[in-house]
Formats: sequence, structure tokens, C-alpha cells
Amino acid sequence: MNYQDDIPLAKRIRSIKTIPTNSFLRIGLISIGIGVSLILLINKSIFQQTNYSNNSINSSETIENQSLLGHLPYAEASKEELVLFSPGIYVHKDIYETFKEMQFKAAQKGISLQLLSGYRSIDLQRDIFYENKSIRNQTAIERSRDSAPPGYSEHSTGYAIDVGDGNYPNTHFEVEFEQTPAFKWMERFASKYHFVLSFPPNNKQGVSYEPWHWRFEGTINALRKFEAANKIIKFK
Repeated sequence: MNYQDDIPLAKRIRSIKTIPTNSFLRIGLISIGIGVSLILLINKSIFQQTNYSNNSINSSETIENQSLLGHLPYAEASKEELVLFSPGIYVHKDIYETFKEMQFKAAQKGISLQLLSGYRSIDLQRDIFYENKSIRNQTAIERSRDSAPPGYSEHSTGYAIDVGDGNYPNTHFEVEFEQTPAFKWMERFASKYHFVLSFPPNNKQGVSYEPWHWRFEGTINALRKFEAANKIIKFK
């Protein structure tokens, strides 16, 4: 015989734990609340992703509107920011020691890494742009593929440099520079010193490939200077 048979039926029924009706309602409301919250979170995430995508597109369009013939505007570095690197060549003080170290490390491998150009004032850039345009019998648009218009050159910041191989001077400012030991050294080690190639092949700005032209992004100020260039998706 089951021992529970000695317990009156009424007491046995009362001893069974039951869930009150209002508890079912609370559980239902909580479940509904969780479901609604999940839906809101999912919709918020989708909205943020869409908004980020739209902002990226708008940002790229704004940058492109500020550009001139594929080049972005840059302010001149102040005299206090510049130091003389070699006769006639100034650079931003932030890159002086860095490039010196690069030259030293390259020289240890028998490579003559040369600084060909650094800071250029807007006036000097104007002379270069229009003089070369005239000499080469090019339109401004044609010339812009090889040289930035005045006020739109990375060189004005003092953070952009042109480099060459001292053992192969015939390749200076020529695409053939990419075949030299100096370029191959830069290609391998420049990022270690926070230098990046400004205009690689098929670059987003539509500027001609310049294996000699590198810019420094190793400080917060330098990164701010080139923030717009790094945000470009692709110029039309």
C-alpha cells in the first residue's frame, strides 16, 4: 500500500504545488518584453550599420568635392615645424631623425637611400606645376596626374618626401625607380618607420603611380593631415 493513501484526498490535492494564474501572466509579459527588446536591439543594429554605411558614402563624397584633379588640399607647414635636412631640402622636424635612421640602416646593406625632395611651399609648387605643364605641353588635367596643383600637394605639410637610389640616379623621379635596391628596401621596411607609399599603382585618387613619393604617418598630427586621404573609397 502506498503511504500516501493514509493522507486524506483533500490534503493531498492541496499539497501539490501549483502555479497561480497571475504567475502565468507575469511569465508571459516577461517573455513578450524580452522579445520586444531583442527586436529593438536588432533594428538598432541594422540602423547603425546602415547609418555608418551612409555616413561613409557621404564622407567620401565630401572628400571628393574638396579635391582638385584628384588631389586633396593641404596647408603649409609653419617655419617652426621645419628643419634643414640637407642643402636646399627642409622636412618636418618629426621625420628628421627617422629618415636619418632609415638611411643608416639601408647603408648597412650597401643601399644609398637618398632624400630628393621634402617640404615645398605653395609658391614653389605653383612654379613646378605650371613650369612643367608648359615644358611638357600638357593641359592642367594632364599635368595633375604627375604633379599636384599649388595648395594640393602633400609636400606642403613637410611630411611627404621623394626618395631615390644614389647608385641609380637615372631612375630619380621615374617609375623605373621601383627596380632599384632603394625602392625594394623601402617597400620592405618603410612601414616600420611609419612611411607609406602615397600613390601606388591604381591608387584611389587617380594620380599616376609614384614609387618615389612617400608620406609619414607616425604622429597624431601627421595622421590628421592625411586622414581624408586615408578615408577615400574611390574617386570617380
